[in-house]
Amino acid sequence: MLDEPEIIVLPGAYDALSAKLAERAGFRAMFTTGFGFSASALGQPDFGLLTMSETMDRVRHIVDAVTVPVVADMDTGYGNALNTTRTVRECVSAGAAGIILEDQEWPKKCGHFEGKRVIPAEDHAAKIRAAVDARRDDDLVIIGRTDARQPLGLDEAIRRGKLYRDAGADIVFVEAPRSLDELRAVKEAIPETPLFANMIEGGKTPLLSFEELQSLGYSMVVFPLTALFAATKAIARVYEELYRHKTTAAVTDDLIGFEEFERIVGVPELRALEERYGVAAPAQK
Repeated sequence: MLDEPEIIVLPGAYDALSAKLAERAGFRAMFTTGFGFSASALGQPDFGLLTMSETMDRVRHIVDAVTVPVVADMDTGYGNALNTTRTVRECVSAGAAGIILEDQEWPKKCGHFEGKRVIPAEDHAAKIRAAVDARRDDDLVIIGRTDARQPLGLDEAIRRGKLYRDAGADIVFVEAPRSLDELRAVKEAIPETPLFANMIEGGKTPLLSFEELQSLGYSMVVFPLTALFAATKAIARVYEELYRHKTTAAVTDDLIGFEEFERIVGVPELRALEERYGVAAPAQK
């Protein structure tokens, strides 16, 4: 897909159901959002509160739920280069198609939060080299991310992007450029390497269309929180309605139908397997 001329657009999935819906909408690849994992699993912000094993559980569920490639947000690799080696091998075993590794200190924060701190660039370059070695002959795509823009400035973020490219990253991700000019400057400084952009509604980077990013020369863009924000607003509304009126009669048109939901989660396929293996309930007389 990276060899194709059109930019790859990744929706963010925060659980297996949202992943299924993304595939059903027609997306050819998707992204697991650590922000969404933390919010949906813990009800907490993306402050590095989830462990590697907790994150991997959710990545496996998503990979198993869909047939398209999945890019996994693996934070910092959960330690040094040795920890990163294990993280990469877990992702390869799970069937992930790509991973993002960032250069924040642990515990990390969402890339669009203030107060981030980064490790020495050479230390993260070592993690990237370890990741390249750990994937062995798998075609796992390694995305080297730097969060240096906020604490150290754009020039340092660009320097780190080049360093991570040279260490073996397949794609470079300079997180949270503050303007169109900064997005353009990243591409001009790292011209021969596929670049990754992050579009968060209300985030630090201007919200651009995929056509605009493609014209700037970016190869991949993620919309990681769109589904999470949409689901949060929809769920809040129906809960408020149920609390006020003790019924959902006024919002049924906003809900998916029971039979349609059955199709989304695969009830017909499981019914067929019940029949095949003789585990279906006997017909009622």
